[in-house]
Amino acid sequence: MNSSSGSLRAALSYSVQQVRSYDYHHYLCLLELPPAMRKAAFALRAFNVETARAVDVASDPSIGLMRLVWWQEAIDKIYAKKLIEHPIAQALSSVVFENKISKGWLKRSVEARISDAKREVTDIPETIEELEKYAEDTVSTLLYMTLQAGGIRSTAADHAASHVGKASGLLLLLKSLPYHASRNRHFSYIPANVAAKHGLLVKEGGRSEIRLECREGLRDVVFEMASVANVHLQKARELAGTVPPEALPVLLPAVPAQVLLDSLSQVQFDVFDPRLGRGILGIPPLWYQLKLKWYSWRGKY
Repeated sequence: MNSSSGSLRAALSYSVQQVRSYDYHHYLCLLELPPAMRKAAFALRAFNVETARAVDVASDPSIGLMRLVWWQEAIDKIYAKKLIEHPIAQALSSVVFENKISKGWLKRSVEARISDAKREVTDIPETIEELEKYAEDTVSTLLYMTLQAGGIRSTAADHAASHVGKASGLLLLLKSLPYHASRNRHFSYIPANVAAKHGLLVKEGGRSEIRLECREGLRDVVFEMASVANVHLQKARELAGTVPPEALPVLLPAVPAQVLLDSLSQVQFDVFDPRLGRGILGIPPLWYQLKLKWYSWRGKY
């Protein structure tokens, strides 16, 4: 084995470990993919882990933003076939050319993260459609690239992936509300019109703020947003009969989205309920794995 192939193998292994460590419920989904698709899927999902965590792991938001800009530039270098000394960038570079991944989708994903990182403290999205677009640009785009890596060209699969991504993105934003609230970022993920409807929007001195003290109002907000996610899941499943069989494993992230939706329902949509943090998305790990295997075996999502 020469040094370059050894380095690439290490980079790909690192990508798998990053997904396993920071996105375990999707790590298990990727294991259900055909072996030929896994390499690209893990590299793409590891890239998503890196960009999704960039601001959270930084000591200062501006440093996280700089990291995202670095990734924006790294994508240009990858497509210019320049070497980058970063394991996930190396893994991504390998699969980009092997699978003809569209540069535009990678750029769209990073640009959405950059726009989110630039939010000011009082910059509250007006409508849930803004959050749906964020989920589309990050999560749905990841599924589009995975389909592309598998050589799957299907309008039905793309439409289903769009809905699965939006559902998954919205539900994960809801689950992360307590974490973001602790960092004073909850304002970014509750739309102003929904907050106002349920008494969480307060205007003081020309500024609008969302207050989470009213637990009942917050549950109503979470229920409304989760209901939108549920509609996306239902629309994705209505397309199942027209989705090619080879695309079905790519759409398995609908399963963890459904699990999280069910867990939210179990705790009456109280995102601060500690039961949501137990196991995998609120259910025992073995039960989650059995559920995922069952859907995969039946060719469902």
